[in-house]
Amino acid sequence: MQEKGITYLFGTNLAQILSDKIIQKHPEFDKKRFTAFVKKGIEGKTLVQRVEVIADGLRECLPPDYPASIKILKNILGPENEKETGMFTHFYWLMPVSKFVEKYGLSHFNVSLDAIGEITKRNTGEYAIRPFVKQYPDRTLARMKKWAVSKNFHHRRLASEGLRPKLPWAAKLSLFIEEPEPVFEILDILKTDPVMFVKKSVANHLTDYIKVNPEAASALIRKWRRSDNEHTAWIVRHATRKTGMV
Repeated sequence: MQEKGITYLFGTNLAQILSDKIIQKHPEFDKKRFTAFVKKGIEGKTLVQRVEVIADGLRECLPPDYPASIKILKNILGPENEKETGMFTHFYWLMPVSKFVEKYGLSHFNVSLDAIGEITKRNTGEYAIRPFVKQYPDRTLARMKKWAVSKNFHHRRLASEGLRPKLPWAAKLSLFIEEPEPVFEILDILKTDPVMFVKKSVANHLTDYIKVNPEAASALIRKWRRSDNEHTAWIVRHATRKTGMV
């Protein structure tokens, strides 16, 4: 699918899809007003900007009480994604919902983290979680440690992906670069994960640290190389395949 086609998905068509889902749970939702807001705001905008416009429209048209709005949005999420793919195809329509939490939920830690935990089972919470990592590092890390041992592989992936210092299409997360031990504790939990979706995230996360703190990354890699676990070995190979690191 070409970029133009992807961008087109985030317009009045998505406003109507979201409206129809919301109205089933919240009949008072003003579909006409929401669609008009989106139509006016998306003109000339990029995909990322369109996602934010739609999130702003949700804020404009849902109840002003954030927890009440989140309750409505959680009720439209539908079945969980049982696959490692489909985040940006079948569940693309949830991107503005994730942005809504990211942009408007920072003052409601528990409500927002619960919502991110549900969203990531279908789309992804890797971007929405980052403002919470920055503002509430200890509380967010504690939640992500719980996700790292979750039975749900989407939760486990988020525990890694959301903490990457160089996550693509996101602002750099500098908080743990000099002292990565809290993050490495979570990666250590995930280093034997058998699910490829999780393993790729951990490997990419390790690659990030090879770039931003090679000394700490090298020490972790040396430690992991002593393991005879096949999944840990795969992660190390994948993370170092372009670095020449031995």
